[in-house]
Parts: sequence; structure tokens; C-alpha cells
Amino acid sequence: MKLINADYLQGTVEIPPDKSIAHRSIMFGAIAEGQTTIHNFLRAEDCLNTLQAFQALGVPIYDDKKTIRITGVGFAGLKPANSIINVGNSGTTMRLLLGILAGTTFETTLSGDASLNQRPMARVMDPLKQMGAEVTGNNHSEFPPVTVKTNAKLQAIEYHMPIASAQVKSAILFAALQAEGVTKIIEKEVSRNHTEEMITQFGGKIQVKQKTIMLPGSQRLKGQELLVPGDISSAAFFLVAGAIVPNSKITLKNVGLNPTRTGIIDVMQEMGADIQFTQTDQKNGAATLIVKSSELKATTIEGSLIPRVIDELPIIALLATQAEGTTVIKDAQELKVKETNRIDTTAQELKKMGANIAATDDGLVIKGKTTLHTAKVSSHNDHRIGMMLQIAALLSRRDVELENPEAIAVSYPHFFQDIKYLAKRKC
Repeated sequence: MKLINADYLQGTVEIPPDKSIAHRSIMFGAIAEGQTTIHNFLRAEDCLNTLQAFQALGVPIYDDKKTIRITGVGFAGLKPANSIINVGNSGTTMRLLLGILAGTTFETTLSGDASLNQRPMARVMDPLKQMGAEVTGNNHSEFPPVTVKTNAKLQAIEYHMPIASAQVKSAILFAALQAEGVTKIIEKEVSRNHTEEMITQFGGKIQVKQKTIMLPGSQRLKGQELLVPGDISSAAFFLVAGAIVPNSKITLKNVGLNPTRTGIIDVMQEMGADIQFTQTDQKNGAATLIVKSSELKATTIEGSLIPRVIDELPIIALLATQAEGTTVIKDAQELKVKETNRIDTTAQELKKMGANIAATDDGLVIKGKTTLHTAKVSSHNDHRIGMMLQIAALLSRRDVELENPEAIAVSYPHFFQDIKYLAKRKC
């Protein structure tokens, strides 16, 4: 596929709903009691895989393409699936669902596509095993398909997170809701907190103090009405595009601003990006953002900031190619176990376009400012790599060809249409 380029970007985009919250809205609605109504749900492949997984587990879910209504069955009301549940490319679905299934009284096997079945699950499986769950990977490995066997009762644990991972933490929290006793989680660094917030939203009890989380077990949740805000991870591509393409101005509506997710804004402002906030919606934690072309300088991204930008690091690497000086990203080993090894694939693909970028054991070193040129690049079937490369292509004076553009549909089905709308040519 030939990617879009532009002289400048201008216009307003309604950001797609938050992928992380959309996943969890289905999960919490299913395990709660009573009706949950979800507005502004993200109908992308990953989130639809979550919806279909719970339908396979016997949860009544009605979708009229505008609103989703779930009749929650509680943990005890989940039923055995008729076959293996395939969650496609969604690591979030698989990891969090393992926590939900850990306390069930029937056996379930979760599988994914070829990419997901090569992603390690031991970081989730190990704490669940400590709680008493019987979880087994393919041929007794840490890789999917993963089977969760019958378990009568889970036990609370104290768990020190070896890495900052919202997915691992969330799987433990879902299991802890079913366990006997109080589960204690100590985070290495604070990661995104959507699961903790939604436990409270659905009437659960949870105590969070800095990096320590305390969750009593044997809890029952109540159905709620939810509005999913725009996904800041999707907004990140337009924020960077607006900053690096000359003479641009982009307005992004309904961007979710959960503090555990706004690291991309902190990084960009530190680098000199011109970002303005308007129309703040305090109730739903969202706002309209306006980004303009900016003179950028290099920075260092490390430590406690990494969990707040983990999904945005590939597009930040592109941003750094247009900043003066050397940008260093470190402490980001988590990038190696995403849809691809995003450290290597980011460096590999941007090098093809002329970037001065090098992969390290835990991150990237990017020297700017560099001119990007035409190349044949690949998404490696990773939606965030594919979207990052389309933003890079905006700077090329000639066509850039992308292999496997369809990967982008897992989180942003209308991405290319939005880019085409914003892309302008000088008369």
C-alpha cells in the first residue's frame, strides 16, 4: 500500500474510543451483576474479540452498533465455551481473561493468531499459579494456547511486580476479586490504573496508596453505565504528526486524560511541542487538544515515565528523529514482548527511511534532526508500528510503501481515512 504524504496537516479529528477502557468495560460488565450499558465503544478487532470471548462464555451481550448492553452474570455465572476461544491478536484480552478464568469451575483454552501465540504469558501465569490456579501453556511452555483448568478456590497473595505492567497487574486483580483474603500488589513503577478505577466504579472495594494496592477477595460487582473516552494512544499519532509536519494545526476532540496515560503529552511538552487544552470534560476525564508545528529538542525518557508512555514509544522515536540533539529511551524492556519486539522493529523500519536510530538492550538512541525519505517498510503485523510509519511517510516527498497495512484495524479501523482528511497540498 502506498502511504499518504502531505505539505501540511489541517483539520479536526474525533479520536476513537480508548482501547484499554473498551476491553475492560466488557469484562467488568460480564462479571458484574445486573445490566451494564456502554456508550462510545471501540469496534476495532481487538475489542470485538473481547466481546466475542465473553459471548462464548455465556454472557448475554446486545450490540445495536451504537450502544452495548450486557446482562452481567457474575463470576459464578460464566459458562464453559463450546470450543477454544480465539482472541486474535489481542494480548490484553488473553492476559486479563486468564485472571478472570482463574477461579472458574470449568476448563477453558485461549488461543490467538500466529503473532500472539509467540508472545510469552509466564508473567501472568506465575502469579496466578501462586494463587492456586492451574494454568498451562502449549506443551507445558509459557506460550499460547493457554489452558485454565478447574479451580475450587483461589487464595490471596502478596506479589511484588518484577516489571511495570498494567496487563499483569490487572490479571492478578481480576483473580483477587475471587480469592479468599486480601491480595497485596507492590508495583515496581505505577502503571496505568484503569482496572483499579473500574473496580471502584462497579462498586468494589480497593485501596491504592502510591505503589501498593490492597484488594479484598470474594467481592460482588454491580452493573454500571459507561462512556468510553477517546484513546490517547491513538491521539498520540496525530499529536506527533501535528508537531513534526511543517505549517500544521490539528484539533483532537474527546481525548482521555487519565494521569497514568498522559506521559506522551509530558514528553512532547518537554521536547518543546506546542499543545493546547480546551473544552475540558472533568466528569469523563477528557479534553480537546490542539497541536501545532513545533521546534523540538532532544530528551531522555526513562524510569517511572516509561509505564506512562509504553505504547507510545514507537511514535516518540519518530518524533525524536525531528528533534535537535540525541534522544535516549531506556528502561523499556517491556517493548520486546508487545505485538512485535518494538525496540528492534522501530529501529529497523525507521532506518530504512534514513533515521539515525540504534536499538539497545532496553530502548533506543535517536539522533536528530534527520530528513526521512521513501522506502518500502513493514508493519510486522503490529498496528502501532504501521501507524507510526504512516506518520513518518507524511514527511517524505515521494511515496512510501507499507506491507501489511491491515494490522492497523485492530485498534483504529478508520486511521487512513482520518490521515487523508487532514493531509493538505499547497496550491
